[in-house]
Amino acid sequence: MFKHSIFSLPFIFIAMVISADGWFGFELLILGTLSAISARNFAMAFNRYLDRDHDSQNPRTSSRPSVDGRLSAKTVLAFTIFNGIAFVVVAYFVNHLAFILSVPILIVLASYSYFKRFSYLAHIILGISLGLAPIAGVVAVEEAIPLWSIYLSLGVLFWVAGFDLLYSLQDMEFDKEFGLHSIPSHFGADITMLISKAFHIFTVILWYMAVVEAQLTIFAYLAVLFSALMLIYEHYLIHKDFRKIDRAFFTVNGYLGIIFFIFIVLDRVV
Repeated sequence: MFKHSIFSLPFIFIAMVISADGWFGFELLILGTLSAISARNFAMAFNRYLDRDHDSQNPRTSSRPSVDGRLSAKTVLAFTIFNGIAFVVVAYFVNHLAFILSVPILIVLASYSYFKRFSYLAHIILGISLGLAPIAGVVAVEEAIPLWSIYLSLGVLFWVAGFDLLYSLQDMEFDKEFGLHSIPSHFGADITMLISKAFHIFTVILWYMAVVEAQLTIFAYLAVLFSALMLIYEHYLIHKDFRKIDRAFFTVNGYLGIIFFIFIVLDRVV
């Protein structure tokens, strides 16, 4: 699902723009895009490969190509391996630190698929997986990890974990029945929504701290304010109607990342 890259890709480039104090060059633009897409492909495909038995029994996922016969298990596994190798190769051309970190990052990305089999902290692991995006971006530019990038990454961690909690509400009963671990299946919908709200409050605070630490200007503060409003709207949508979870998950969060990126570009240009 190429559209899933919209969550991590803007924050890679946000970190790169801040780190480079503006334009970071066409080479890093190409390498950054290839890195994000190959990493996302690896993570999604590995998850589909490992989950094909559960996906085939879940009405929400039973029509996925990995389980309805359009793609064989061998094809999905080959696609996973190809993208994992591609990610490491691209990292080699970025810089030495990126190359060193490439395999550990793949291990983190793959671990999410296992965690939900024994721990409801899988939502946090997913958050960590996408939270690595800003750190990857700043490593690509300056081969270092400054404090502001850690704040930015932690914000992404809680942002992703928070909206994954909401998304997981769709599978709450299925997870209970088949022994998969998630916060909704353990604690119910009401507590899950409270935890998600708390995570998104942490998100806004951490992104504010990143802006302060990086000594950015008014446009960056507007990015944080806009993000807070978008997250409030997301929770409003879910509270009103669980059938709007897909809209909140893809549309609202997709726009959030893109507009955050636009504000950061304006911050560095203006």
